[in-house]
Amino acid sequence: MDASGLPLLDRRIADCRACPRLVSWREEAARAKRAAFADWTYWGRPVPGFGPADARLLIVGLAPAAHGGNRTGRMFTGDRSGDVLFEALYDVGLASQPTAVHADDGLELYGVRVTSPVHCAPPANKPTPEERDTCRPWLVQELRLLRPTLRAVVVLGGFGWQAALPAFAEAGWPVPRPRPVFSHGARYHLDGLELFGCFHVSQRNTFTGRLTPDMLRDVLRTAGRAAELPAEGG
Repeated sequence: MDASGLPLLDRRIADCRACPRLVSWREEAARAKRAAFADWTYWGRPVPGFGPADARLLIVGLAPAAHGGNRTGRMFTGDRSGDVLFEALYDVGLASQPTAVHADDGLELYGVRVTSPVHCAPPANKPTPEERDTCRPWLVQELRLLRPTLRAVVVLGGFGWQAALPAFAEAGWPVPRPRPVFSHGARYHLDGLELFGCFHVSQRNTFTGRLTPDMLRDVLRTAGRAAELPAEGG
């Protein structure tokens, strides 16, 4: 884990084969495909983070979707969760466009990077604790590389929260004991880093109204301001 920068780290992540169950699942999904994407050549590998190396705001999800990021090769790209997230980022002035269709669609994030604690698509969207812990060193290294500019983090969902807190501690931020409790709208200060909790942008949450577009925009706008980014929008 001696990466000299994010581009090298991203390449190393994309070559990882540490978790046999996840390797098998992601590659099988890439072979079988979904009927709607029969003409696609799936990425079928671990999906690195996405966004500038000098990001001031980091968004931490859960894991790539089998027919989303595992297909397109870019985090939160090509699935309903990404549709919700990137539209909200666009609405508050932190993305160049409201859609994320494929890796070369021209989308730019302004001062924001998106990553996840697990980089391979898991069966039923549920990584095991062992898989989460095996993948943690990648997130720790990413956090260390981002630390000079990073000022705020939005963690989507309880799984991401549980996975991210140990990574923050390993990367050098003092995480209090007992650890901060996840809730939507939670906000904690970690020695120069503002940590925000937000319900995940999964269809289960967005379709049921547990997470509304206004709720998501409010968290992103507040986090953008904490990171001193020019977040705006209604």
